[in-house]
Amino acid sequence: MATESLKVTETLNKGLQRELGMVIPASDLIARQDAKLAELKSRANIKGFRPGKVPMSHLKSVYGQSVMSEVMQEAMNASIQQTLEERNEKPAMQPKVDMSEDQGILNRVISGEADLEFTVSYEVLPEVKLMDFKTIKIEKPVVPVSEEVIEKEMARLFREQREYEEKPEGAAIVDGDRVGMKFVGTIDGEAFEGGSSDHAHVIVGSGQYVPGFEEQLVGLKKGDTKDVKVTFPEDYSTAELAGKEAVFNVEILHVDTPKEGELDDAFAKKLGLENVKALRDMVETQIKINDENLSNQRVKRLVLDALDEGHKFDLPQQLVDNEFEAIWQRVMQELEQSGKSFADEGTTEEEAREQYRKIAERRVRLGLVVAEIGNVNNIEVTDEEHQQALIAEVKRFPGQEQEVYDYYLKNKQALAGLRAPVFENKVVTFVTELAETSEVEMSREELFKLVNEEDDD
Repeated sequence: MATESLKVTETLNKGLQRELGMVIPASDLIARQDAKLAELKSRANIKGFRPGKVPMSHLKSVYGQSVMSEVMQEAMNASIQQTLEERNEKPAMQPKVDMSEDQGILNRVISGEADLEFTVSYEVLPEVKLMDFKTIKIEKPVVPVSEEVIEKEMARLFREQREYEEKPEGAAIVDGDRVGMKFVGTIDGEAFEGGSSDHAHVIVGSGQYVPGFEEQLVGLKKGDTKDVKVTFPEDYSTAELAGKEAVFNVEILHVDTPKEGELDDAFAKKLGLENVKALRDMVETQIKINDENLSNQRVKRLVLDALDEGHKFDLPQQLVDNEFEAIWQRVMQELEQSGKSFADEGTTEEEAREQYRKIAERRVRLGLVVAEIGNVNNIEVTDEEHQQALIAEVKRFPGQEQEVYDYYLKNKQALAGLRAPVFENKVVTFVTELAETSEVEMSREELFKLVNEEDDD
């Protein structure tokens, strides 16, 4: 039912903040109530009255208050929606509604003796004026695939895939042996996350572990224990461990030596390939795919940086607050799980709050910009792309595929959430195609370092 008699008074219009005073006349509420009671009359089953023959006065005495409460909520929702449409405003979040808590006033409204007065406060979404994407300059990393890199990767594959047999009792570890071990890593006497294993494997000399770790295993035998002391590289991918000295208490569980064999056609056939050439082609293709994925990650970051820098507008503080609280909750959980403090991270809580507040602002700003780019340019996620995203997510959990698939089918919000990264990637691709892009050659190590140094925001 329309609310032509609705009275709206703007009480605040500052930046993105809005506050409106609204009054819905009692006559409008009563009309709505009567309409609902009339609908109820035909199906009301009240003792002493035939269906459809209950007097309105009696119906009102029995159901009047509950119907009016329902009417009040519906009238407020409809009034707010109508007003926002008339004002051409989109709230950043659900508007906050405040009304009198005085029971006497509420009783008069419910009885139809007083108008319904309430206040609506909200923040509007800002106007986003999109920058000229052609002014963005992107340097796309290109990693040459050399014969040396291919040969090194093939050698690694050979080491990992060749067959091993256990060494005789008392035989010492040498380069090339596969070692099964149990270890506990500590820093300043405290165990750290990811630093322990009940049964890990390493091929000595492969460089899988922290520099200096594998070399200290040489000469040990099955059953031996040793404190292996290492220093994590300054550019280590886990920032909390970078540059730190650690001690790993290692126990050797078994020592295996590689069986005789060569990186030849026979080895390739064991992997399901025709010959060594086919293996080499496969390795080269996979290297290029991996490098391209890393390059795309770098390009995406550069595009998002440019979009962040190229758009300045007021942000809805409610959205920023919500984003910050979500980030901060994860930060505190991680600190609690690791047993660390802000001092251990080389900062203070105040400095950390300021840093994560900026990250929250960046995420909200980019979210609004990306949404506007998609809206203006009709960029959408197709059902097929959404399904592909679901399949990719399911594949991330080998052995649990059905459980993960069922989870998303039962949780529509989680399923809808899979669209967001696909949508963002399509927008980034759209912007990249319009930007001025040049190629810059670099090593795989340089690219990997660039990608891993970037904040995950």
